[in-house]
Amino acid sequence: MIKYTRFFLTLLFAVSSLAAFSQATTSSPYSRFGLGDFSSQAAPQNIGIGGIGVATNRISLFNNINVINPASYAAIGITTIDVGVYSNFVTFNQTGQSAQTDKNFRLSHVAFGIPVSKHSALSFGLLPYSERGYNYKKSVNNFGTSSPADTSVTNYNYSGNGGLSKAYIGYGFTVAKHLLLGGNVSYIFGNLKDVSTVESPGLTGFLNTKTEQSNAIGGLNYDYGAQYSVDFSESKHLIFGYSASVGSKLGSTSSYIVSHYTNDASGNPNIAVDSVINKQGAKGKLTLPAINRFGVSFQNDGKFLVGADYSMGKWSDLSISGVNQGLQNSRTFNVGAQYTPNINTIRNYLATVDYRIGGIYDETYMVVNNTRIKRYAVTAGLGLPLRPAQDGLSFYKINIAAEVGVRGTLANGLVKENYVNLHLGFVINDRWFRKYKFD
Repeated sequence: MIKYTRFFLTLLFAVSSLAAFSQATTSSPYSRFGLGDFSSQAAPQNIGIGGIGVATNRISLFNNINVINPASYAAIGITTIDVGVYSNFVTFNQTGQSAQTDKNFRLSHVAFGIPVSKHSALSFGLLPYSERGYNYKKSVNNFGTSSPADTSVTNYNYSGNGGLSKAYIGYGFTVAKHLLLGGNVSYIFGNLKDVSTVESPGLTGFLNTKTEQSNAIGGLNYDYGAQYSVDFSESKHLIFGYSASVGSKLGSTSSYIVSHYTNDASGNPNIAVDSVINKQGAKGKLTLPAINRFGVSFQNDGKFLVGADYSMGKWSDLSISGVNQGLQNSRTFNVGAQYTPNINTIRNYLATVDYRIGGIYDETYMVVNNTRIKRYAVTAGLGLPLRPAQDGLSFYKINIAAEVGVRGTLANGLVKENYVNLHLGFVINDRWFRKYKFD
């Protein structure tokens, strides 16, 4: 127990330090829209099976923290700790432009699950909710005219950074033998900032324009869920699940600044010469969308699991300070499966490994240049058990997952992203608060 606990604490300290110093954790131009890139909040063990989680709780007899459906907390039988990291590798393609690559790294989650009674448990933790990070430029020749004598160029620069995090506490409990219910109370907080500039470097004395808009966001959000199990035998279960996030209102403090500036001889911006608009500290509300999720899974405990999820988000309701963000309602389909050859063998380690595979189809909330932005991905993962503690009451597992996908299209001048997301998680199952007997 001691050596794995030390490993866990070292990993937690390392990834927390890296996360604290990281800035943009995404580099997608699509993170400009809405609240940025929305996080599914799935743990690596769920991502490996296509991100399903509405109708899963224990996976391969192992206690897991599944924030997608808080009803699953009721199946947590011993203290569970889950911490993970995430890395992203992406290539951006656009017609007429050279391909660009980028990579990012961050802490993905820290979560705890603690049994309260034999059939209920408490969970709390910190997760990403959304991410913003983009930087791109559009150049227009001839200063908007068609005259051959006009050789000027106007550059439109767009950048943004920030993101929202979700600190949650939840409780799941068993109502009847086959019915689990649960809920989360979350505090969503963070900052989103967007900057755009208009520059004409070829015109002497031209005043460039800079627009800065930021929002500091914070407020409560609520999730609830249910799972119903149909037991065909002691080890075979068909589970139906439903979970939802309430379309709540968060507080927003915004600033909006428009200024003029010049560039020096090297092309670097000088200090702003004026502020045409300077509005700071404006209070408002951000209306989150309601999200509904449905799922079904079939599991033969310790052997295999198959399942599917369908979720829909009413992102057309998203508004910031009373301004609707012009998004579309989203739809996501997830399918996945897991197979464990022989969970009880002590002679063949590979037979005790969880092998995972899945797929994702996502109609995102973005419509750009009259084109719906879609995402397609396949996932794969491994659940690698570590040697349990000598007392046989503490168990450990490393979960690895990869998501390989495409988002966007080359049509209508848009950007197509080819990406690989890698997830690594470390899970401890341990019996805390044990009463020891002494002779």
